[in-house]
Amino acid sequence: MEDWQRILRDSLRTPEEIAERFGLVVEDVKKISQAFKIQITPYFANLIRRKGDPLYKQVVPDLAELAENSGEEDPLEEDLDSPVPSIVHRYPDRVLFLVSHSCASYCRFCTRKRKVGDPAKIHPRYIEDGIQYIKEHKEVRDVIISGGDPLILSDENLESILSRLRTIPHLEILRLGSRVPCFLPQRITEKLTSMLKKYHPLYLNVHFNHPDEITAESARALNLLADAGIPLGNQTVLLKGINDDILTMRKLMQKLLTVRVRPYYIYQADYVKGTDHFRTTVEKGLEIYQGLRGWTSGLAVPQYVIDAPGGGGKIPLIPEYVQSISDEKVVLRNYAGEIYVYPQVKSPKKKRPRLSPPCYAAPNQ
Repeated sequence: MEDWQRILRDSLRTPEEIAERFGLVVEDVKKISQAFKIQITPYFANLIRRKGDPLYKQVVPDLAELAENSGEEDPLEEDLDSPVPSIVHRYPDRVLFLVSHSCASYCRFCTRKRKVGDPAKIHPRYIEDGIQYIKEHKEVRDVIISGGDPLILSDENLESILSRLRTIPHLEILRLGSRVPCFLPQRITEKLTSMLKKYHPLYLNVHFNHPDEITAESARALNLLADAGIPLGNQTVLLKGINDDILTMRKLMQKLLTVRVRPYYIYQADYVKGTDHFRTTVEKGLEIYQGLRGWTSGLAVPQYVIDAPGGGGKIPLIPEYVQSISDEKVVLRNYAGEIYVYPQVKSPKKKRPRLSPPCYAAPNQ
């Protein structure tokens, strides 16, 4: 057993363990555990400084999760775009491939709460169907490998999937989506990265929500991945009481760049059942975006998006920097609120058509 597997085995899993560690009522934790799986790695639990801090809120169960009439099971309607159980095919040239039901720790705001942690819904037996679907659909050039978390798989099982995908001629890009570098950075080993770099072009999107999650250990893991030539992007969820202020979000984006991770998305929290206490207003998200654009490096400014309810896909949101457009000029507002004018290119004037001279018929003689 590898070190990371030993650490994972020692995770806080039972209501009794969680209640004792964080001073909760065990019966309350039992109720929540019946709705959604609970697990916290010892590494991440040790990063929590106090009850109710930003890291605590992300992984420790809360009775607010059982609130009635708060969200939907599948707000993005992924199941309607799922031709086989392991595939979500929403966009023209790419698919989401679910290969693992497990996570190192379970985010309380998870958009896939209806499936994650349930081996009956994301099961290894569905992987074969997913690979066959990708083979048969030549329009697919990009696969996002997710779950659950694909890096919870053993090196051998993960390589089996990657190697089989790499035999598909029309498949160009492989992407992994993982929160392991945040929750269980010990999983990122030289053995793993040596295996991964055999399957380039391979990208990895990680998930950090708060600057306190970027530690010496997570930095080691991320730099090891970057040294293997794997481009790293970060997906952050905008969460009330966790990162919904400009300075926290700006610091997070800046720290990500120091460990060679490019900020990719800030997601407006999905309308998922039991997560309403995490959602902010969209105006708050736009305010934070404005606090990034121009106030820090453009490298540190991700797209702010809503993954549209009903399966509409990711829709970018930006503040109104364009004030007006006319044939003569574009009026713009910069990051500091100052107004500037950009002159439009002048369109060539249309020439009037040349008319033939009038033809006068000779008078009848």
